[in-house]
Amino acid sequence: MMKSNDHFLQSVCALAIPVALQSMLQSSFSMVDQIMIGQLGEIQVAGVGLAGKFASIYAILISAIGAAAGIMISQYLGQENNRGVRQSFFANLLLSGGIAGIFTAVCILFPERIMGAYTRDAQTRQTAAEYPALISGTFVPMAGAALLSTLLRCRERPRLPLYASIAVALLNTGLNYILIFGKLGLAPMGIKGAAIATVPSQCANLLLMLPRALLARTENEPQRALLAQFHWRQYLSLLLPLLVSEAMWSLGENVYAAIYGHISTDASAAMTLTNPVQGVVIGALCGLSQAAGVIIGKRLGRGETEDAYWAAKRLLIYGLAGALMLSAAVMLLSGVYVKLYQVEETVKATVRQLLFAYALVVPFKVLNMILGGGILRSGGQTKYVMFIDGIGTWCCGVPLGLLSAFVLRLPVAWVYFLLSLEECLRFGFSMAVFRRKKWMRRLDAGAQPSGLP
Repeated sequence: MMKSNDHFLQSVCALAIPVALQSMLQSSFSMVDQIMIGQLGEIQVAGVGLAGKFASIYAILISAIGAAAGIMISQYLGQENNRGVRQSFFANLLLSGGIAGIFTAVCILFPERIMGAYTRDAQTRQTAAEYPALISGTFVPMAGAALLSTLLRCRERPRLPLYASIAVALLNTGLNYILIFGKLGLAPMGIKGAAIATVPSQCANLLLMLPRALLARTENEPQRALLAQFHWRQYLSLLLPLLVSEAMWSLGENVYAAIYGHISTDASAAMTLTNPVQGVVIGALCGLSQAAGVIIGKRLGRGETEDAYWAAKRLLIYGLAGALMLSAAVMLLSGVYVKLYQVEETVKATVRQLLFAYALVVPFKVLNMILGGGILRSGGQTKYVMFIDGIGTWCCGVPLGLLSAFVLRLPVAWVYFLLSLEECLRFGFSMAVFRRKKWMRRLDAGAQPSGLP
């Protein structure tokens, strides 16, 4: 068993580490923006944070489509059904492109109305209103890059997305510095410059991966024929619970943002400053969630259910160990982190309190990410995750957030901690579903297997 454990750990690391590094680099987009904008003051910080919340709804929907693609592609690869792989990819590409177009139009046409839903402060709303229309230019390339990353990860080729992210992180940092502060003869643009810098960065991310994807196409079957014969009913039964789940979660996060925004501008700014840390911490371990989806999905596709269950338990152990170490790091380094920003001391103190509260719930967040985002979805039984997420967010998180903020009038750190208790509830339900093993299903291949390219 020791040899088996060693080999499994190597396989997990080969997939999880590049994915984790890529996710952390993507989170660095936000961190670089926040650190640079943090030099401009609380209103700008709060404005970017609130504007980014609406964009996060789009990101969540694209993530759901990517999750559906990952489930199908992993299982079809386990079945050696290459035609099913290509059908899944193009079907998800078509849907994500349509959603990108809708969100782009809304951001261009109604930026002030969008921001008005998040804050009553006129100055913050006006500052943030410039952001959505500009950031909408990233939606189409973001969708394409996300699906290409999913495809490459499922084929256990995660290094190209990582290398692309490294190049893009460097490009984004340079453009941020130039545009936000007005370098190389340009006028300072503030948060407008941060938004503009993100567009060419996301376009570059797509273009760097596109040649490899084109080279991978060895069959000449028209895309129209692939889509016409695609099992749309099966796909929708898998996708719709994912979309509902992610939409409920994203809407809940936006309700949380509105709660913080209505407490005070300082509270909203403090929460915004914690977002990069949360992104890096979750990004550091999200590779395990992605690895779970690929590794377990392939095993289920091959009908190896007991091996899949054993692999899932090992991944949960790895996730817990990593989460505990990162929680300790957040607690120890919170004081160093807040010194990066030129904001009021009261805001810095609130950020430290929030980071301490966050560190306490990190283990539950990570385990839920691995369970709900990887393991339970790998068999295509996405309804389980939908119900768990819905109960956690709307029966626990939102009520506790509203109660603590507007009835008990607690400080924002206590509001955040109490609403985050939903993670404990979600973990309990997820473990119950996990132990029953009903999530371990093999997708209907739908077609006879064909050789991989």
